[in-house]
Amino acid sequence: MTTFILVHGAGDTGWSWPRLAAALEAHGHEVLAPDLPGDDETLTLGDYADAVVAAVGEWRGGIVVGHSFGGFTAPLVAERVSADALVLLAAMIPAPGESPGDWWENTGFVAAVRAQAALDGGATGSEDPFVGFYHDVPRKLAEEALSRERAHPSEAAMAATWPLTEWPATPTRFIVCTEDRFFPREFLIDLAFERLGVVADEIRASHCVALSRPDELASMLIGYAEEAAH
Repeated sequence: MTTFILVHGAGDTGWSWPRLAAALEAHGHEVLAPDLPGDDETLTLGDYADAVVAAVGEWRGGIVVGHSFGGFTAPLVAERVSADALVLLAAMIPAPGESPGDWWENTGFVAAVRAQAALDGGATGSEDPFVGFYHDVPRKLAEEALSRERAHPSEAAMAATWPLTEWPATPTRFIVCTEDRFFPREFLIDLAFERLGVVADEIRASHCVALSRPDELASMLIGYAEEAAH
């Protein structure tokens, strides 16, 4: 049995993981998917990590998974709970001394989106969330996800630099969603290799893969847990 600690992305809550959590629990694993604090513009990345660690309690080890903006918080959590592995899922990869607000320009995100949008008729980067984020998620589920959105992260978290001076020693895997219309596939593959030296694994899904392909994603995560155990 492995404990999976799931760190959600911007605008989300722990609810964004229900289908994945069910798939993992069906295989006998434990899942912790806390809400990171929202609707408070003074909170920092450290406060978000504190919230996850508080939900974990005295447990140490397990697999920490960070989705999207959760890529800024998950490494902090992985280091503090001595995780067996860290998985970044369609996630932002911070560099020491970089703020989330600066990440977009530093990584060439805007140019990557424009290039992909020119190839797919503007689907990538679409302001319609049902096109840009939830295009392979059942409509009712996507509508519920949208109804739960809130203000997260804060202005303070976006402005402050990432607090670690180097990437945690935790073994790290990266998953790219091949049909991601928010973070283009090639953009994230290149970023994972450049910043982490990691060759990304791929899953055919949108940015919101935990809602659209929970069983396939669970299989990948369980595989990582088995590798970490050995």
